[in-house]
Amino acid sequence: MSTMQVEVVSSEENIYSGEASFVVVPTVQGELGIYPRHEPIMSLVRPGVLRLTVPGEEEEILVAVSGGVLEVQPDKLTVLADVAVRSAEMDQERAEQAKKAAEAKISQAADDESLAKAQVALAAAIAQLKTLDYLRSHKNK
Repeated sequence: MSTMQVEVVSSEENIYSGEASFVVVPTVQGELGIYPRHEPIMSLVRPGVLRLTVPGEEEEILVAVSGGVLEVQPDKLTVLADVAVRSAEMDQERAEQAKKAAEAKISQAADDESLAKAQVALAAAIAQLKTLDYLRSHKNK
């Protein structure tokens, strides 16, 4: 089975660095499935679930991304995410509270900077909730 090098990096930390045989990335054009030796592309990433199939691992690795940039080369895939969180670090109640807090900050934003910060926080919370929904729906199968 062929693999590609995958790097998922947020502004705060390196989320994943390693091999993968298949990756699904939520892009602005829709979900994009990428195998090794894919044609080079660049795309904007939208909030959602990044799914990594890693050789030797039974379960997919899931990462909530709130947006960013995807670059694909034949032997390497890089996601530079605004915010990214691995599924193991997520909590449903905390994500719902973060979403409500961000929505409140958006409605109370006094200037463009506070509005932009609140929108980033909202996108991160939505991405986590989407990832948790994906996990719930696939555990029942």
